[in-house]
Amino acid sequence: MTHVSIKESGFAGKLMEVLDHVEYRRIESSEDMEDVARLRYKAYKAHAVLPVAAKNLIDDIDFDDHAYIFGVYYYEELVSTVRIHHVTPDHRVCQSTGIFPDEIHAFLDAGMTLIDPARFAVDPDFELELPALPYLTLRPAIVGAIYFDTDRVMQHIRPAHAAFYKRVFYADTVVPPRMTKTYGFELTLLASRSKEIRGKLMQRYPFFDSEPCERRMMFSRGEDTGSPPLTILPTARLASGVRRDIRGQFG
Repeated sequence: MTHVSIKESGFAGKLMEVLDHVEYRRIESSEDMEDVARLRYKAYKAHAVLPVAAKNLIDDIDFDDHAYIFGVYYYEELVSTVRIHHVTPDHRVCQSTGIFPDEIHAFLDAGMTLIDPARFAVDPDFELELPALPYLTLRPAIVGAIYFDTDRVMQHIRPAHAAFYKRVFYADTVVPPRMTKTYGFELTLLASRSKEIRGKLMQRYPFFDSEPCERRMMFSRGEDTGSPPLTILPTARLASGVRRDIRGQFG
């Protein structure tokens, strides 16, 4: 069993408490997309990471049929957002493909499937108040990796953030830092072996856990599913409690 320190356990508990006041929304309407665009611009400008010649932070692949855009709402206020792409050998559209095409195609040519989070943005007004937001904003990437049973979760990020992804998501470096034309600054590409890390990730950070019903609400599409739900309430507390009960009975 993976050892979890008292400090880590306390931190995970605090994030679970914040998650109790969070809801996720799958962004589908034009009005909500405008809110997301404003939040992206506000966050990127605050951190000086706007793409070169950025005029509109809504792009064509926001509307790709394998893209899922989420808003994170804290007490019903939009505080962060992320776009999740489900990438397969037959559908290769995602942000990372445009930045690191050779490496992404190599994964896909090997028959792997990927989750590619992009357009991560946290409202700078809430960063100090809610240090849990980066974790909770990236939570749909883990939910998606389980729902689609993907082989990797990709991370194209600034080099300064690599330590966070390696520590939290057990990510491996795929591409060392290199200058990118799209952004005009260095990015690095990391990847988490999502199937292999799932058990220890949930044990260490149970707020990433989810029930099947939440996974379906986040990512199910098709005529039989109807309109997407207006809000998606996290099920991590229920899911992690059930897993603890099972371990207690059979562990």
